[in-house]
Amino acid sequence: MPPRIIHIIALAALLISSAAAFEWLDLVSESSDRVNDASTSRIFTILDSLTSSPATQPLLFDQQHANSTDFVNNHPSDHAPLFPLKAEDFIGFFLAALGLILAAGGGIGGGGILVPIYILVLGFMPKHAIPLSNVTVFGGAIANTIRNVRQRHPTADRPLIDWDLILVMEPSTLAGALIGANLNKVLSETVIAVMLVILLTFTAYNTLKKAMKLYKKESVELMKKNIGTRTVSPSTVIKDDSDALLDLNQYLLLNDSLEEFESNDHLGASGDFTAGELSMQEVTNFGTGPHSPISVQNGYDDYYYNDKEDDFPEHVDPFQLQQILDEERHPKRTKIALIVTMFLVVLTINILKGGGGFQPLGIECGSAAFWVAQVVLLLWIFMIAFIARKTLIKDTKRKIDAGYSYLPEDVRWDERSTVVYPLISTLAGLCGGLFGVGGGIIKGPLMLAIGVHPTVASATSACMIFFTSFTATTTFAVYGLLVKDYALICVLLGFLSTLLGQTIMNYVLGKSKRNSYIAFSIGIVVFLSAVLMTVQSVTHLLSDHADEEMSSLCQTHLSGPNAP
Repeated sequence: MPPRIIHIIALAALLISSAAAFEWLDLVSESSDRVNDASTSRIFTILDSLTSSPATQPLLFDQQHANSTDFVNNHPSDHAPLFPLKAEDFIGFFLAALGLILAAGGGIGGGGILVPIYILVLGFMPKHAIPLSNVTVFGGAIANTIRNVRQRHPTADRPLIDWDLILVMEPSTLAGALIGANLNKVLSETVIAVMLVILLTFTAYNTLKKAMKLYKKESVELMKKNIGTRTVSPSTVIKDDSDALLDLNQYLLLNDSLEEFESNDHLGASGDFTAGELSMQEVTNFGTGPHSPISVQNGYDDYYYNDKEDDFPEHVDPFQLQQILDEERHPKRTKIALIVTMFLVVLTINILKGGGGFQPLGIECGSAAFWVAQVVLLLWIFMIAFIARKTLIKDTKRKIDAGYSYLPEDVRWDERSTVVYPLISTLAGLCGGLFGVGGGIIKGPLMLAIGVHPTVASATSACMIFFTSFTATTTFAVYGLLVKDYALICVLLGFLSTLLGQTIMNYVLGKSKRNSYIAFSIGIVVFLSAVLMTVQSVTHLLSDHADEEMSSLCQTHLSGPNAP
């Protein structure tokens, strides 16, 4: 089955990360004996330094410090090793876990929360905090993908993950991630921080606005479902059903729809209701017309839903329609194969071309061969995007010819949408690579804005984050920007925290029957990200590093044994 392919890739990524972690922990264990054995020699070194000349004392102290840390830890010179764990490490990892649990409910990575925590609490510079954030997001994406790949759509007999969305959005997202990771190398940290704050503020406002809109629509739907056909007076709609818990705003929405009936038979000559009461079945029918202000279908936007008669042929083919419905029950192998092939080729070329910290083929960073590999990567991605566009447009035409009925939250892939959404996805990927936010913090709100079902948006965004964060992580690795001991812990932290967050969100959704909580989760994470990044930016501008200049693309920013 096609989902097994994604399962295998996700599990392989988890196993590789776990194996690397255990190997590193074994290295720490073995090296601890060497450090203990060296303690006596360091005592004699210190005693020797006390009797040496003042000019040689700093050199001796520097040498013993380097010998005691470089073997165990691979670090930038401006940050302490992971072990022994310090108070700020416990606090930082705890706060990161809370952010990941909250972000998991919305299917977004939470990088906008992680980056400020890693900078303000753990004390990393942005150049290293962003790669660590991306690695953490990658760990969470593994957990999300393993869980969601076999889940089903809430209102249709199809997979929860929308592979058509991935097919049209992921190629351009990967292209943006590659470009963003390169820009992260050369732009100053101040510029990166300011750009991220502006982006997150705008996204948070729009996402929370969308979440509130979904919440109000769900309230109307719950009222209709709970009250049923009971006869009520318009003045007692709210108090007659305590379970519906309609607030004043939702009642006013219903009241607006009642105006449609002022000219109908429900009113007597005086303009009052003839019976003084209104059947609740009639109330539930309000707002379902094409021009109603509260037109609700499944509680979600029908912006992309169009049921005009001229969109469908006069003579439909029931056999063709049934074939399409049968195919929808399982993701198409060809689509998943196209996505996986694109990802594996990008991953392979990205690793083989190397960077400032890693050159497996001896390709020098910044050389002609290096840039040729970069161009080949982008051309390959654009070719896949072109094939995906043609495939989806062909599928849409086939569905329309067969008389296929789209759900309100479905996207019709036409000549326009297959261009506009990839362009926006390129921006999302660029943000993922540049800011270390996984791209989901942009694509999640984007899918909500175009009317995608919140649970589908969450699962699909999380799956795309898996590919995007994996690609960005390899880019940071070959450039030598990853702090290895922290990176390995962050992968496991992301995986476990996301599993816990998904479990909590599933429980809440099951109890409340409100998918808008997913949208609120996304909006809150983006808002917190904007606030934390603003704090971090102000702190950075007031620090001694505010006047830093742009760095070289091939500069690793790492020292010690990991430095090239």
